Formats: sequence, structure tokens, C-alpha cells
Amino acid sequence: MTFRSRMLKMHPAALVLTSFLLVILVGTLVLMLPAATREGRIAAVDALFTATSAVCVTGLTVVDTAGTFTLFGQIVIMGLIQVGGLGLMTISVALFNWLGRSVSIRQRMAMQDVFTHTPREDIAKLVRSVILFTLGVEAVGALLLTTHWLAEFPAAKAAYYGVFHSVSAFCNAGFALFPDNLMRYSGSLLLNFAVCALIVVGGIGFPVLYDLQAWATGRKGARGRLALQTKVVLWTTLILITGGSVMFYLLEMHGSLPDGPPTQKFLASVFQSITCRTAGFNTVDIGALQDATLTFMLFLMFFGASPGSCGGGVKTTTLALLAAFTVCRVRKSPRVNMFRKSVPNETVTRSVSLVLVSLSIIGLAVFLLLAGDAVAENALATPHGSFLSYMFETVSAFGTVGLSMGITPSLTTWGKLVITCMMFVGRVGVLTFTYIVVGAGPARGVEYSEENLMIG
Repeated sequence: MTFRSRMLKMHPAALVLTSFLLVILVGTLVLMLPAATREGRIAAVDALFTATSAVCVTGLTVVDTAGTFTLFGQIVIMGLIQVGGLGLMTISVALFNWLGRSVSIRQRMAMQDVFTHTPREDIAKLVRSVILFTLGVEAVGALLLTTHWLAEFPAAKAAYYGVFHSVSAFCNAGFALFPDNLMRYSGSLLLNFAVCALIVVGGIGFPVLYDLQAWATGRKGARGRLALQTKVVLWTTLILITGGSVMFYLLEMHGSLPDGPPTQKFLASVFQSITCRTAGFNTVDIGALQDATLTFMLFLMFFGASPGSCGGGVKTTTLALLAAFTVCRVRKSPRVNMFRKSVPNETVTRSVSLVLVSLSIIGLAVFLLLAGDAVAENALATPHGSFLSYMFETVSAFGTVGLSMGITPSLTTWGKLVITCMMFVGRVGVLTFTYIVVGAGPARGVEYSEENLMIG
């Protein structure tokens, strides 16, 4: 049996997972080429970490991107970000469609799981629209960012910086070509607006964007008939951005926010509220933030972006569903209702399971990081403050955010491998890994007589 036939017979979840693994492997090998780095060499674990961070659109880095990689290496990273943001399966389906070749049923199912919450017959058309929309938005973003950097760099360099950071922002990757990320531009209204807009558009999910386009062009009939997912994503995103901005401003107004008028401080707060959900750019020093601010950011990073987007995390719809589930249970309502629609009980159960499994994975990863330090060094010599740093790093990797308190370059080889696995799990999704572990067979189990159990 050929490799292609094996791929076509895979379950859609396994197909998506395998495609990401292949891109990461190829990216690692290319980044290890002498032409990719300024010194002509890079450690295999650092190349693997960088490739995984790019493909999983995370943004965590163990080496300085601009200082370590040549122009060729940076372009490779940008290509990995683009492929990782859209997904290899998306590009494959679009390419097959462009060449006039048929798309397999399993490829259609894989795309349906990624881009739509209901079955569709025009999945190839949807994928084509996603790619064209992505390229169009990235082009507009690159133009705005190039305009910003024209005052600082020559035209060619400004254009390159504009394209690189536009792709990185739309794909919610957080890779920057400056040692301090974007801290030096905390007061630039144009750069902040462009980057934030790219992050939000890339993070609300392609199903929502497609639904909004259909609503705006009148193809959905009467105005206002937006899908439930679209309403939930838009409202949850608005609440998180607004609440996160206000909370960040209140906690850091006398702390790490840049000196200047209140408007500049609030601009930095809005930027950080948007980017810490999944993008990874920063205009403030993350390592200098208050513990209360870091704890609040853990919440935002954990839930991350929206389904079908370039970002990771447990997703905004899960947060909204859990909130609605809690309210409905307090009111003793038998069903979870949102926007005058009842959500299937199976979806509610999966959301609760998703959060519990995700928290368990994060807890295990933090333990492995701390245990690695305890084994490699004297356990008593490990600073107690490292717990928050490792927790922040782990949640950032799982949510494919890319923010760090500054410990990423100092991670041991063991720590780099643990964080690499977390980035991969966070991008591919916990539900995909659940299929790999337990399979996709019919539900099994024995049902016995009921007996009550005390809780709380």
C-alpha cells in the first residue's frame, strides 16, 4: 500500500494530525540547513521547537528570530506560519480543486470538522474562499504595516517587515523580528490598530467570517439571521476584549504600562487584552507584570480564540457554553439555551469534558517541567517562584499564545520537548488527540441502577 493510499484511508482527525506532524518535520529539517541560520548551524531541539512554534502558530522562541535566522530562514518560518495557520489539509484541498482533481471524502470530512459546524456540500468552495480571504486580509495588513515602517526603514525592508508581521498577526502566531517584540511601538496608533485588527479577524474563525459575508451580501435571506455560533463568538469576543482591557488597565496603571497619557496606557491595555488570547505579540514587558495580571491572563490564554480560526485554546464558544450551562442549571432549566436556541446535550457534555481534559493535560505538563528541574538539579535549589513562570509558559503553549515571562530560552532540553508537545496538542486540538487515544468506534458501556451521591 502506497503512502498516499494510507493517507487517504485515515480518519479525518488522524489525517489532520499527520499533516501537522509532516509539516513540522519538514520545517525542522529545513531550519537545520546551513543557509537558514547566520552561524550555519542550530541545535536539533531548537530547530524542532521553532518549527513547532511556527506551524502551531504559537510564537514562543528559544532563540532570537532575527538574530539567529537568515533571510532564508525567516522566510521559511513565515511559510510555516502560513501553512500552520490555514492547515496543510486546507491548502491541499484548494490545490486539488485548482488542478481539477477530485477531493476525497475523508479530506472533505477533515475540512468540515475545521471550518463548519454543520455539513456542507460546497466544502471546496468554502476552502477556496478561506484562502482568498486570508491572502486579501494579509495584503491589506501588510500595506498598513509597511506604511508604518517606511518612516524607519528603506522601502524594501519596510515591505518585508510588513508582510512578515501581517502573516504572523493574522495567523495569530506572534513571531516578531525585533528583540523586544513590539514594545518599542507601544505608542504607534497605526501599528497597534493594524496588528489588533489582524489578530481579531484571524481569531474569530472562518465559519463566522463566512457567515458574516453571507449575511452582508444578503445570501442568507432576511437580515439578522446569523448562525448561533456567529452570535456567540462575536459577543464572547467583545466581552473578553472589553473586560480584559479594563482589567489590564486597572491592574497595571501604576505598574508596567508605558509612561505617557492615559490614552497611550489604555491603548497598550487593549493591545495586550487582544493579543494574550492567542496571538503572542506584546507591547509591555510580560515578566514585569503583577501576579494578579498574570493570573488573569492565564484565564484569557486558556480559552483563546474561536473554533475554525488560526488560534488555539479551549475556544470562546466553550467558555460561553459553560457560562450558559451554569446559569441554566442554577435556574433548574433542563436544557441549555442561547439566543433562543437549545444546544444539544452532547455538545454541552463534550465542552465540560474538553475543559477537564485540558486542565489535566496542563497540570501534567507543569508537573513534568518542575520534575525535570528537580531531577536535573537539587530540588531545594529550584526557586519557588518558578511555578507561576512554568504555569504561564505551559498555558501559553497550550493556547498557542506565545507570551512568556522570559524563561523560554533558559528551558532545558526536557523542558523544550514538553513545551513542544503542548504547542502541538493545543494547535491540533484535545478532541483530535482523544480520537487517537480512544478511537472513533461506537459508544460502549453498561448501565446499572441509579444511586445518588453527595457532592459539594
